[in-house]
Amino acid sequence: MAKGQEQAAPDAVLTRIGQVVMLHHAGDREEARHRFLGLWAEIGEHGDPLHRCTLAHYLADTQDDPGDELAWDLRALSAAEELTEDRFGDRPADRHEGTVAARALYPSLHLNLAADYDRLGHREAARVHLRRARGAAESLAPDRYGEGVRAAIDRLEQRLGGTGPATDGPPDRPDGRWGPPRQRP
Repeated sequence: MAKGQEQAAPDAVLTRIGQVVMLHHAGDREEARHRFLGLWAEIGEHGDPLHRCTLAHYLADTQDDPGDELAWDLRALSAAEELTEDRFGDRPADRHEGTVAARALYPSLHLNLAADYDRLGHREAARVHLRRARGAAESLAPDRYGEGVRAAIDRLEQRLGGTGPATDGPPDRPDGRWGPPRQRP
């Protein structure tokens, strides 16, 4: 296959992640977690940062324990930060693509970390990540995804500004969890 055709071909790992995301959104959380963990075992701790970031970002949503969810969201953020480092890719184009992907993910990553910390009762850490989410959201397009992330930031900001516990009020998602649904960038 020609080099140009290889670059135009879809990323098989991201496609597989997307398939599991659809399974999760269809309501099979346990099976989605099982399949995500299988993908994680294939990719490994040192695999492609975009794959690790995307997978950990979605895998966090399948966790029952808020501490486990936080751990996966932190893995996702760490992998996103690798995307912007000079060591990503051998070519400048690879670094640019990684930077663009990370920029698109940062608002949601920080929003989810803010929600995680809020659920765990760490309100100041939640506020720090919420400020980072707000700043990163400025780079999002004014499309459905961007507006959804900004609206979720606004809702969490209102909750954190209130005096009640983090669980007051209705959840923002049909699955009962706080924050926006995870979407591929």
